[in-house]
Amino acid sequence: MTINIPTSSPDDLRSPLILPDDKTHVAGNNEAPIERLCIDDMLRKYCGEFGYWQFKHFVLTCMGWALEAFHTMVMIFADRQPDWICEPDSDCVSAVDVCGLQPGTWRWDGGSGISTVAEWGLICGQKYKVGLVQALFFGGCMIGAGVFGHLSDSKLGRKGSLTVVCILNAIFGLLTSLSPNYLTYVILRFLTGFSTGGVGLCAFVLATEPVGPSKRGMAGMSTFYFFSGGIAILAGIAYIFPTWRALYIASSIPSLLFVFLILPLISESPRWYLIRGLPGEAMSVMRSIAVTNGRFLPENVYVSRDEDANHGGDRKSNELRSCEAVSGSVFDALKSPVTQIRLILVVGINFTCSVVYYGLSLNVVNLETNLYMNVVVNAVAEMPAFLFTAILIDRFGRKPLGVGTQWFSGIFCVAGSFLGGKGAWKVVRMVCGVLGIFGMAGTYNLLFIYAMELFPTVVRNAALGCATQAAQFGAILAPFVVVMGGGLPFMVFGVCGVVGGFLTFYLPETLNKPLYDTMNGMVEGENEILA
Repeated sequence: MTINIPTSSPDDLRSPLILPDDKTHVAGNNEAPIERLCIDDMLRKYCGEFGYWQFKHFVLTCMGWALEAFHTMVMIFADRQPDWICEPDSDCVSAVDVCGLQPGTWRWDGGSGISTVAEWGLICGQKYKVGLVQALFFGGCMIGAGVFGHLSDSKLGRKGSLTVVCILNAIFGLLTSLSPNYLTYVILRFLTGFSTGGVGLCAFVLATEPVGPSKRGMAGMSTFYFFSGGIAILAGIAYIFPTWRALYIASSIPSLLFVFLILPLISESPRWYLIRGLPGEAMSVMRSIAVTNGRFLPENVYVSRDEDANHGGDRKSNELRSCEAVSGSVFDALKSPVTQIRLILVVGINFTCSVVYYGLSLNVVNLETNLYMNVVVNAVAEMPAFLFTAILIDRFGRKPLGVGTQWFSGIFCVAGSFLGGKGAWKVVRMVCGVLGIFGMAGTYNLLFIYAMELFPTVVRNAALGCATQAAQFGAILAPFVVVMGGGLPFMVFGVCGVVGGFLTFYLPETLNKPLYDTMNGMVEGENEILA
């Protein structure tokens, strides 16, 4: 009897744990070859660009924007100058302000605990201290944006950084309510600014990075509904808790609730996993997206960085590159001829935009109308701007919309500078302010999307951190402009809007361009487009 022993080839002895070469098949000659895709292509082809997974992730993450609004705009109510009333049988009835009145002839309406101005006498010659504490808050934001922008690109990641800043916000906000004097208050507001500077930055990138390219513009514009909504909610909280100490407690507790109830439901960005050399974790997130969206991601499809997805070579070299962490910094963005001018322009535009946006938001104290109503009206006025830009952003592109919204705001601000502050003109000036913030609100969130698409994943948060730092520097100057009073603030805001529009002309359009992962991938992609 003859026994036939089947022969085996070296390929038959391959361990099932080792991936086959790109040109072979996964488990036999009848199955599809290995397919390596960048995240944008995988979302388009298999996972879905904006399904239920992205919607849930987006809504939960963007709640962080409301928290940033609480900690930023609380100063409008906490540091306001309240109304004052004369004591009975005093001779202060004819006085225009309290600066020339004798102590004991008047008192604050609502008591000294109604605001920091009332408690520590920040009026007359001490009025500059109100602008100073607000400026130092934004100074803390400027530093924090740079620090957490770098950390979210490197060690902590997007979700880790968002967790840290929310915890710090809650701690510093609660401690602020216990401030025994002005100096302690200033220090704690600076520290709150340091942590607040990273909230919106990390929340925006984390919310939009898992979204597909055709839906990213609309999603990015929608993030700012949460910021405006947070401002409107804050007005309600301030009305319920009229004293400044109670207001700081009420506006800080939501940050703790967000950390313990919401953040555990949020996933880390697959793009961050990819640039940190963790393709397995990135694939896990991508499979979760596909399953939740009711889509199917084949076993032979693997996620790769953009430069590796298009890279030739054998399987082993591709796998080794995908497991290498890629790091970058602001200096890399400045050294690259592709991103150098972009970064400088984005910094300048964010500066001018922020002067206008925060200046108009804080300038409500000069309009001599109901403070709570003004804050709500301004917040609500921003929302149609988001809808308007969201509808047009993928039709006309980022650049034309950026120029148009800034010039729209600038024109109405210049017009407001020539209007009086009495009678009917007071209402007209308020309308100019509302229209000004309408245009600049559209620009402000557009710039986040624009800047996000101008830089690759490896330096995205660092670049956005620089842009945010510039915005915070503009916000530092805004309170001092507001303190000038009269029509001058409107003129400054108008000039900034017009200049920002001119700077936007020099940025490249990013509509329908991919979201690059690495500096090399961006250079290669831009060269292909130019060719």
